[in-house]
Amino acid sequence: MSLFSKKEAYLGIDLGSGGMKLVELHKTKGRAQLWTYGILDEELDLHVERRAGEPVGVSQAAGASGEKKGEAPAKPEDPRVLRYGGLLKELLASARVTTNRATASLPVSQIFHSVLTIPFIEAKKRDMMVKAEIEKLLPRPIEEMQVVHQEMPHEQGEENPSAGAQGKVKRYLRFLVTAAPKDLVSFYTAIFQKAGLQLEELETEAFALERSLVGRDPAVVMVVDIGSTRTNFFIMDSGLPATHRSIQIGGRDINLKLERLLGIPRENAEQAKRDFSRVNAKELPTAPFASVFDPIIKEIEYGFSVYMRQLGSENKRPEKIILTGGSAVFPPLVRRIEESFDARVFVGDPWARVVYQQGLKPTLDEIGPRMAVSIGLALRNIV
Repeated sequence: MSLFSKKEAYLGIDLGSGGMKLVELHKTKGRAQLWTYGILDEELDLHVERRAGEPVGVSQAAGASGEKKGEAPAKPEDPRVLRYGGLLKELLASARVTTNRATASLPVSQIFHSVLTIPFIEAKKRDMMVKAEIEKLLPRPIEEMQVVHQEMPHEQGEENPSAGAQGKVKRYLRFLVTAAPKDLVSFYTAIFQKAGLQLEELETEAFALERSLVGRDPAVVMVVDIGSTRTNFFIMDSGLPATHRSIQIGGRDINLKLERLLGIPRENAEQAKRDFSRVNAKELPTAPFASVFDPIIKEIEYGFSVYMRQLGSENKRPEKIILTGGSAVFPPLVRRIEESFDARVFVGDPWARVVYQQGLKPTLDEIGPRMAVSIGLALRNIV
């Protein structure tokens, strides 16, 4: 019998266009404890297009919300698999990761996501009706997509018709639908196999961000994730991502503006942005960044409008805007969003549910916005 308690290890890996981020957490006395983390800044091309006549991949490592499926065959003919698998293997070694089991995320820009509303129907007929309605919505044939759906909770006080005339009758059902191309899932699985990892779960970034930034907060919240090339917008309701949208504007666009504004080389722009964020430079004006900030502001406004038009979400305006991603702490952007919306705006802390040595706090606070997805993935089987 061991004198030491066994610690469960959970590894979350976020592959994005700007590089790789990983976090390993151990479950200790019911709490998530930081074991190690790693960051690789490298441009990655993760876009997968199915060529005409190409057979559809038949196996997937996991459903878009984590539902396990069969293992996908690797695609060795894609040179990116070998290269990215090698980079990931090096990152695992440098971070001294102790487990070979991982949870990873799929990029929002390549995921279909929708809220499906149907009339109330008895349980035994629901699956057939939901599948038929989903098939109408998908951008590709359903045979080429891995689809998961789950019923969304109804409003408090609303009851099932079987409860009788005493309560309200639930006249409609809402389902959260998420679908990923099977060839994308196969591509990701092949990368992880090359790195020597067992990919246990795949899920969308939305669920990981909800876990690390929102948690059990019952408020309706918008999460704005500002990545290197894209900005993603999610509205979280009752612990589920009710809407998501994505635009092709991100941190690199801010860097280009900084190059021109400060007259600095391109390779120094990212560091300049981080320096401004570190000192909270309030003197930096917002006007030079209007072409980057304006589409983000308009998308937040549009996201609010879309959500509030959904059946069951009328007049439920989001109370908070949580910012995350590498450019989330850039002072002019935070200030512009604060000035534009009557909501609490703040940078999320993905480490809030994680135990770590206090000496690491300054470093973790600085990298936190970049690590929100990988932390949420690692938390999947802990919280």
